[in-house]
Amino acid sequence: MGGDTAAPSLRADYFDGRSARARPVRLWLEQDQLVVHDQDLATVERRYPVRQVLWPERTRHGRRQAQLPDGGVLTTQDAGAWDDWVLAATDGRGLGTGLAATWFSSWRHTAVALVAVVAVAAATWHWGVPAVADTVARHVPATIEQSIGDHALEQLEGFLLKPSRIPEAEQREWRQRFAMMVASQPDLPANYQLHFRDTGRALGPNAFALPGGHIVVTDELLKLLGDQPDAVLGVLAHELGHVREQHGMRLTMRATLVGALLGVAIGDFSSVLAGAPTILMNASYSRDFERAADAQARQLLIDSGRSPRSMLLLFERLGDWRREREAQAKQAAASEPKGVARDMRDAAKAGAGEMLRIAFSSHPADEERMRFFER
Repeated sequence: MGGDTAAPSLRADYFDGRSARARPVRLWLEQDQLVVHDQDLATVERRYPVRQVLWPERTRHGRRQAQLPDGGVLTTQDAGAWDDWVLAATDGRGLGTGLAATWFSSWRHTAVALVAVVAVAAATWHWGVPAVADTVARHVPATIEQSIGDHALEQLEGFLLKPSRIPEAEQREWRQRFAMMVASQPDLPANYQLHFRDTGRALGPNAFALPGGHIVVTDELLKLLGDQPDAVLGVLAHELGHVREQHGMRLTMRATLVGALLGVAIGDFSSVLAGAPTILMNASYSRDFERAADAQARQLLIDSGRSPRSMLLLFERLGDWRREREAQAKQAAASEPKGVARDMRDAAKAGAGEMLRIAFSSHPADEERMRFFER
């Protein structure tokens, strides 16, 4: 059976898969078959379809080893000789070299693949994660969302929120005003809960919404806008927009996507429940969320017979309040020792939402919002 052939050939070792003894063989290709010719037994010749052989990938170092369909193995220590034989026998096409091996054998191809992976990852993070998280949030049972909101509020009240100093009668009056405003629109959520809390100087004049319909209003906000009820109602309408669109829940789902998806699959939301307060305190609503809530507030003010321009006073007074805080910090810096003054300036910067980013500090720029409500 011809050990003599004009086709490029290669010396290799053959293991039959049953014995540890290697047999010297010569390899060559005939059309679509690999020929394995035994060097000791000239009459023994094995043939295998090329497509059924598991060929090794081309690497810089190491032996070459091919798996035969009958369990045998072909191997050689001379990787260079193997690669030269493959190229000569196939006219440069190669054998069993997958697309990945071909690409990663070139640094240019590797760089392109790396850029593609980064681009896909960025696109997934920018568009895919929000889309999946929002879908999960829409299908979370109301009882789960309520539990997450209750737990977050409980945690916040443990170290940040204190009982309100606003008289109970005044609180009831605000609740009644807002309830009448909401009742005028049948498509608005009625499952909200309005909470008045004192935060001292930690949050200042502020309001924020949590999953489950919790809307928290600070005493400082009522003190700042108490003589302008339409502005206060506009702020509450803005937070109701967050409740309506489930922004708090969607924010939580985006930050805990893996845990949330696992929870949907197995019904265990304990990890989301435990991490919700930290997530809500350290994340912030997107500008799109804030603009959607502003649109809700503007429309509700108009539908209830109030002017959206009443919200302009909110931004004017917030600006005055911030400037007053900065002036107090500068005055403290001039009168206190250097280290103490620095601590007081840092505390001033931490106010007005730095401790709770879902409050006003994460909203779009005041100028943009003022133009929106002024139109």
